[in-house]
Amino acid sequence: MAKTAKEWIKTPPFPTSHFVDSRIYTDETLFKEEQEKIFNKSWIIACHESELPGAYDYRTFSHPGGAPLIIVKGEDLKIRTFYNICPHRGNTLLYDPVGNAKRITCIFHAWMFDTKGNCVEISRSKQGYQDRYTCENASLREVRTEIGYGGFVWVNVDDNACTLKEYIGDSMSMLEEQLSMPLEVFHYHKAIVDTNYKLWHDTNSEFYHDYMHYFNRATGMMQPGYFDRKYTGYPNGHASVGSMEIKYDAYQGSKARSVGWPGLAPGGWVLIDIFPGMTFNLRTSVLRMDTAIPLGPNKLIIEFRGLGLKSDTPEQRAERIRDHNFIWGPFGRNLHEDLLGVYGQGKAMREGTDSKWVIHGREENSTIHDEVGMRHFYAEWSKKMNRPAFNPLGDNKLTQAA
Repeated sequence: MAKTAKEWIKTPPFPTSHFVDSRIYTDETLFKEEQEKIFNKSWIIACHESELPGAYDYRTFSHPGGAPLIIVKGEDLKIRTFYNICPHRGNTLLYDPVGNAKRITCIFHAWMFDTKGNCVEISRSKQGYQDRYTCENASLREVRTEIGYGGFVWVNVDDNACTLKEYIGDSMSMLEEQLSMPLEVFHYHKAIVDTNYKLWHDTNSEFYHDYMHYFNRATGMMQPGYFDRKYTGYPNGHASVGSMEIKYDAYQGSKARSVGWPGLAPGGWVLIDIFPGMTFNLRTSVLRMDTAIPLGPNKLIIEFRGLGLKSDTPEQRAERIRDHNFIWGPFGRNLHEDLLGVYGQGKAMREGTDSKWVIHGREENSTIHDEVGMRHFYAEWSKKMNRPAFNPLGDNKLTQAA
């Protein structure tokens, strides 16, 4: 029997750890607080070292906490990160998303900086400032930067945060061998979606949604071992899913992968979610990295990177690109289905339905369709926000459905 409006908003018959208030996906106040308490305190992937191959190469990055950043490789080949802000009038320094700049020059008053963040020239300095303000006073604001876990460039705008190693802990142990060799980005794609970043991370955190993917149903769900994969939660909200063998030739038009990955079993698949919005997805021959960058509670940039081994021969790289594009590339299947799914979730909430709760209630002994990964995420979210995810605004009167 269909529910009445009153029944529709009643509390689900689960513990409060098994559902969340849908307003955590749409409320502007909560989003601003997330930027301060979560994103500005977390290590975030800004790019990969292979995207900065030479001295003076740079990339701009919109940090999910709101700060505009520059990631640049210096003359000494060290990668550093700075606020993309001139210390004089707060003007944007670099506008192009990628480029090469031996000197970073502000277009407003031509103040100039080197790739170590030092101010090297203030136009008409003596005439205007005499000795009251010099280049030593005008350096760029540096951001903590570390390279790790597959050669990714991680940034943290909190000077007092723990180290990257402490933040990650043991959560990347399943991929330690596979990420120990130099990697290279061969595919970059950016999608801007009308949804909340948590809904995207939810989709990466649970595999119940594999019913949406015909390809995954054929190559994974129907294969031995799929439902036995275990979720493991780690401190700081990270989680991993155990490996299994994917049968690519079970899908019409596909074939078994001829190129593998060192240390990974043939057809192997490992997925690791890093809080608050990054996913390592190694599937047989290709590593896919997702990074979620919220622009607001209802607008999200998702950066997708496909990576292979830097040591690949041209033939191996071509095979990896084919494997990647068959599933995740511009004309593949899975990526588009995921985007449609997450857009649909966000659309319903944005348009003001009476939907009050989002349920994370499946329990299957922490195996693949258990929503324990999502519960683990929201436990960490609640801890960092100091708000319970089931009642984040403190105004819910929880009543069980009749």
